[in-house]
Amino acid sequence: MTTTIAKIGVKRVAMTTTVAWIGFYIHNIVDLPNQSLFSAETGLPTLVTLVLFLVWWRFRSRQTMWLLFGWSLLNLIGGSLSVMPLPFLPFYPEQSWRHYFFHGVYAATQIPLIAVAWAWLRSAHK
Repeated sequence: MTTTIAKIGVKRVAMTTTVAWIGFYIHNIVDLPNQSLFSAETGLPTLVTLVLFLVWWRFRSRQTMWLLFGWSLLNLIGGSLSVMPLPFLPFYPEQSWRHYFFHGVYAATQIPLIAVAWAWLRSAHK
């Protein structure tokens, strides 16, 4: 284990995973009607996030970190940046500054996990 990996330890990955999930959760609860932690739109992604983190925590494998990295990247691109006004994208709920703001929060909270996962992956076998 290199010094860089030691600096990017479990606490940092746990913290950034939590921040990424909180951004997702805030977006869903505030911006989508009738959502709860147990709604499919919130519960299933929560379960994926939790399982990916726990498997990485248990095994510390590159494959699992790649999955966690990809999951956060998918949330950034497919979830938080999906409000771009393109004609093929559905606009539910109606697009507003409030909606854009919460997508911005969602996007911003994905970036720390993406950065930490990328740094961990780059330093894992040097």
